[in-house]
Amino acid sequence: MRRSVLTFLKTEAGGGALLALAAMAALIVANSAAGPLYAAILKTPLTLDLGVWTVESTVKDWVKDGLMAVFFYVVGLELKRELTLGELSDPKTVLLPVAAAFGGVVMPVVVYSLLAGSVDPRGWPVPVATDIAFALAALAVLAPGIDTRVRLFLLTLAVVDDLMAIVLIGVLFTHGLAVLPLLIAVALLAVTFILSRRTPLPVWVYPLVGVVTWGLAKEAGVHTSVMAVAAAMVVPSTAVGRSTRLEQLEHALHPLSAYAVLPVFAFCAAGVSFAGLDPAQMLGGVSAGVALGLALGKPVGVGLTTLLVARLARTPLPFSVGHLVSVGCLCGIGFTMSLFIGGLAFSGDEAAESAARLGVLGGSVLSLLLAAVAFRIGRRSVR
Repeated sequence: MRRSVLTFLKTEAGGGALLALAAMAALIVANSAAGPLYAAILKTPLTLDLGVWTVESTVKDWVKDGLMAVFFYVVGLELKRELTLGELSDPKTVLLPVAAAFGGVVMPVVVYSLLAGSVDPRGWPVPVATDIAFALAALAVLAPGIDTRVRLFLLTLAVVDDLMAIVLIGVLFTHGLAVLPLLIAVALLAVTFILSRRTPLPVWVYPLVGVVTWGLAKEAGVHTSVMAVAAAMVVPSTAVGRSTRLEQLEHALHPLSAYAVLPVFAFCAAGVSFAGLDPAQMLGGVSAGVALGLALGKPVGVGLTTLLVARLARTPLPFSVGHLVSVGCLCGIGFTMSLFIGGLAFSGDEAAESAARLGVLGGSVLSLLLAAVAFRIGRRSVR
């Protein structure tokens, strides 16, 4: 199990660097002479016509609802592994990071609501999620020799954090529900789950089921990210030969998600044009609410909740308070997940979506800088 966790961390850290480059490239292109072409390509309609079923979406929406379904399928596999084989399977080690995740969701919402809730309450779920790839990449750069318990705490916290973000997506962004396609999808997942417990199914069956349920989710009005996670949850974690179907799929798809899907999404989602931008937009409203929700709400929520639960449960911290503060700051790097939720929350409102994206980028960068300062202070106090 430890080897799979270390492999996961290395892949996320490497993918995080590529993710940063893709985001920087998007900002450069969006603010260059190629900016209008960049915006036009994202709005270009593409049609999938299978005869009996047709879907038409823009390039940006295909990336958000189609390509990102691969990312959420991998997230679902990681959740299943953590729940059955990893840190989340042990109640003794899971208490503090789960509590920290809850605090790290509630406090950003409070901060956003105070700053921008009356301006635009649609954005309150935007600063709740942590970008695992960015956070782990930053940890690897800022504190390469840090205690493994800090890495595992951050990983577990971020996994639970993203799980809660997925629940929010399902609750807040599911509209006009069509019952029949949803029932068919649920039945297909149930049949797959039952059959996989009776006999080992070929590994390719599970992604195929995921593709079919993706299409049913589009028809049902359920967001595809939620259905992708549900499809991953039916993959068994019992051994087949030397490995499990869960491990086989995760090892095959995780590099695809980290090195292709997320960078493409970052390039499509992070391109904010600064042309005609009023500085007041950066200091108030949605942008400020999202930015400070991430940079302030996350570390305060994670830190205070962890310390409170540790005291009430009489559970010692696995590392220093300084490291807890540093981890809280890293959790403010919302980037991928926050951009994704922002696109859902402000869909159809380009001005508000741009403000949210600006807040996500600013809050994530500020969180990274605060984490760097916290780690530096922590190292000095140890000396």
